[in-house]
Amino acid sequence: QVQLVESGGGLVQPGGSLRLSCAASGSIFSTYVMGWYRQAPGKQRELVADITRGGTITYADSVKGRFTISRDNAKNTVYLQMNSLKPEDTAVYFCNAGRQTGLWGQGAQVTVSS
Repeated sequence: QVQLVESGGGLVQPGGSLRLSCAASGSIFSTYVMGWYRQAPGKQRELVADITRGGTITYADSVKGRFTISRDNAKNTVYLQMNSLKPEDTAVYFCNAGRQTGLWGQGAQVTVSS
Protein backbone atom coordinates (compact mmCIF):
# COMPACT_ATOMS: atom_id res chain seq x y z
CA GLN A 1 0.00 0.00 0.00
CA VAL A 2 1.08 3.56 -0.72
CA GLN A 3 1.95 5.35 2.51
CA LEU A 4 3.50 8.57 1.18
CA VAL A 5 1.73 10.33 -1.70
CA GLU A 6 3.55 13.13 -3.51
CA SER A 7 2.17 15.82 -5.76
CA GLY A 8 3.18 19.13 -7.30
CA GLY A 9 6.05 18.28 -9.62
CA GLY A 10 6.35 19.50 -13.17
CA LEU A 11 8.22 21.67 -15.63
CA VAL A 12 9.18 25.21 -14.67
CA GLN A 13 11.44 27.88 -16.16
CA PRO A 14 14.61 29.02 -14.39
CA GLY A 15 13.73 31.50 -11.68
CA GLY A 16 10.27 30.05 -11.25
CA SER A 17 8.61 28.33 -8.31
CA LEU A 18 6.94 25.05 -7.47
CA ARG A 19 5.45 23.59 -4.32
CA LEU A 20 5.63 19.89 -3.59
CA SER A 21 3.24 18.21 -1.19
CA CYS A 22 3.48 14.86 0.56
CA ALA A 23 0.53 13.34 2.38
CA ALA A 24 1.24 10.63 4.94
CA SER A 25 -0.82 8.48 7.23
CA GLY A 26 -1.35 9.89 10.67
CA SER A 27 0.68 7.17 12.38
CA ILE A 28 3.67 7.84 10.13
CA PHE A 29 3.41 11.58 10.29
CA SER A 30 3.19 11.69 14.07
CA THR A 31 6.19 9.37 14.55
CA TYR A 32 8.94 10.23 12.07
CA VAL A 33 11.09 13.04 10.85
CA MET A 34 9.67 14.09 7.47
CA GLY A 35 11.78 15.29 4.60
CA TRP A 36 12.60 15.61 0.95
CA TYR A 37 15.45 14.01 -0.95
CA ARG A 38 16.29 14.33 -4.62
CA GLN A 39 18.13 12.29 -7.21
CA ALA A 40 19.40 13.50 -10.56
CA PRO A 41 20.31 11.03 -13.33
CA GLY A 42 23.60 9.31 -12.54
CA LYS A 43 23.83 10.94 -9.12
CA GLN A 44 23.42 9.80 -5.54
CA ARG A 45 20.19 10.54 -3.75
CA GLU A 46 20.74 13.51 -1.45
CA LEU A 47 18.94 15.29 1.34
CA VAL A 48 17.18 18.49 0.36
CA ALA A 49 15.49 19.32 3.65
CA ASP A 50 13.86 17.68 6.62
CA ILE A 51 11.76 18.73 9.58
CA THR A 52 11.25 17.08 12.95
CA ARG A 53 8.01 16.72 14.86
CA GLY A 54 9.04 19.73 16.90
CA GLY A 55 9.74 21.85 13.84
CA THR A 56 13.54 21.71 13.72
CA ILE A 57 14.64 22.11 10.10
CA THR A 58 17.75 21.10 8.19
CA TYR A 59 18.51 22.29 4.64
CA ALA A 60 21.11 21.30 2.12
CA ASP A 61 23.53 24.15 1.52
CA SER A 62 22.56 24.20 -2.15
CA VAL A 63 18.95 25.17 -1.40
CA LYS A 64 19.31 27.47 1.62
CA GLY A 65 17.52 30.75 1.05
CA ARG A 66 15.51 29.36 -1.87
CA PHE A 67 13.55 26.38 -0.52
CA THR A 68 11.28 26.19 2.51
CA ILE A 69 10.07 23.00 4.15
CA SER A 70 7.01 23.03 6.37
CA ARG A 71 4.51 20.62 7.85
CA ASP A 72 0.82 20.83 8.63
CA ASN A 73 0.18 18.43 11.48
CA ALA A 74 -3.60 18.70 11.15
CA LYS A 75 -3.42 17.56 7.51
CA ASN A 76 -0.55 15.06 7.94
CA THR A 77 1.21 16.80 5.06
CA VAL A 78 4.72 18.08 4.49
CA TYR A 79 5.49 20.74 1.87
CA LEU A 80 8.52 21.91 -0.02
CA GLN A 81 8.22 25.42 -1.43
CA MET A 82 10.86 25.87 -4.11
CA ASN A 83 11.66 29.39 -5.30
CA SER A 84 14.32 30.79 -7.62
CA LEU A 85 14.67 27.41 -9.27
CA LYS A 86 17.81 26.61 -11.19
CA PRO A 87 18.51 23.98 -13.87
CA GLU A 88 20.68 22.12 -11.36
CA ASP A 89 17.56 21.59 -9.22
CA THR A 90 16.25 19.22 -11.90
CA ALA A 91 15.76 15.82 -10.27
CA VAL A 92 13.22 13.36 -8.99
CA TYR A 93 12.14 14.54 -5.56
CA PHE A 94 11.24 11.89 -3.00
CA CYS A 95 9.21 12.37 0.12
CA ASN A 96 10.71 10.58 3.10
CA ALA A 97 9.65 9.51 6.56
CA GLY A 98 12.23 8.43 9.08
CA ARG A 99 15.34 9.43 7.11
CA GLN A 100 17.17 7.00 4.87
CA THR A 101 16.23 3.82 6.72
CA GLY A 102 12.56 4.76 6.70
CA LEU A 103 9.79 5.08 4.13
CA TRP A 104 9.84 6.65 0.67
CA GLY A 105 7.33 8.10 -1.74
CA GLN A 106 7.31 7.20 -5.41
CA GLY A 107 8.98 10.43 -6.49
CA ALA A 108 7.92 13.60 -8.27
CA GLN A 109 9.80 14.84 -11.32
CA VAL A 110 10.92 18.46 -11.19
CA THR A 111 12.42 19.83 -14.40
CA VAL A 112 13.85 23.34 -14.55
CA SER A 113 14.43 24.37 -18.14
CA SER A 114 13.74 27.18 -20.57
